Amino acid sequence: MSKGIKPSVVAGHSLGEYSALVAAGVLSFADAVRLTEKRGQFMQEAVPEGKGLMAAILGLERNKVNEICSSLQGGYVAPANYNCPGQIVIAGEKIAVEEAIKLCKDAGAKRAVALSVSVPSHCKLMYAASQRLAGILDEIEFKKPAVPVVNNADALFLQSVDEIKSSLIRQLNSPLLWEDSVKAMAGSGINTFVEVGPGKVLSGLIKRIVPEARILNVEDTKSLEHTISSL
Repeated sequence: MSKGIKPSVVAGHSLGEYSALVAAGVLSFADAVRLTEKRGQFMQEAVPEGKGLMAAILGLERNKVNEICSSLQGGYVAPANYNCPGQIVIAGEKIAVEEAIKLCKDAGAKRAVALSVSVPSHCKLMYAASQRLAGILDEIEFKKPAVPVVNNADALFLQSVDEIKSSLIRQLNSPLLWEDSVKAMAGSGINTFVEVGPGKVLSGLIKRIVPEARILNVEDTKSLEHTISSL
C-alpha cells in the first residue's frame, strides 16, 4: 500500500483472514494479534490433545469426500478445508478421521495423510472455541472495511462490521471455502492475485482454481520489488 498498490478485494486462508482484515482497515494490527492469540488458546482448549485429527485428501472430488465423511457411523469427521480441486482437508475425532483416511484411499485418493496439527480446525468440534471467541469480539473495535473482504465461511463479499464478526465466529466451526472464495473473486472480474506472506502455498492453490489468473507474491524484498514492477 505504501508503494501505491491498493487491492480491489482481500481474502485470507484460515488465520490469514485476520491479516486480510488488517489490510482492509477493519482491525488494527495490535487488536488482530490479541484476537489471534485468544483464538489459538480457545482452539487448543476445546479438544483434549490426542482426541482430534486433521488429514489431507488428494485426488478425490469433493462430493466423494463429503459422502465418505457422512457415511461414518463410529465418530465424527467432516470436510474442513476445500482448498482447491483435488485437495480437501478433513477434521474430526481421531478414530473417525483415521477410518476416513482408509476409506478415501480405497475410493482412489492419490494420497490421504494425517496432518501434524494440534487441533481439528473448521469443524463442529470447535463450537466451544467459537462461542468463547464471540465473547471477546465485542471488546475489539471493528471498522467498516475500506475494500470488500471475501470470507472463509461463505465465500461472500462482506462489507459490514456485523457480517464480519459473525463470519469470524462461524469460521472456526464450519468448512473453510477457499476454492469457492477464489472462484467468487475471479467471477467478479479479479484477474490478478498477490499472495502476501511466507511461501507460495496459496499461489499454488489459486493456480489450480483459476489457471488463467496472473499470480504474484510478496515474501521478501526481492519479491516485493518484482511484484511492484509487475503491477
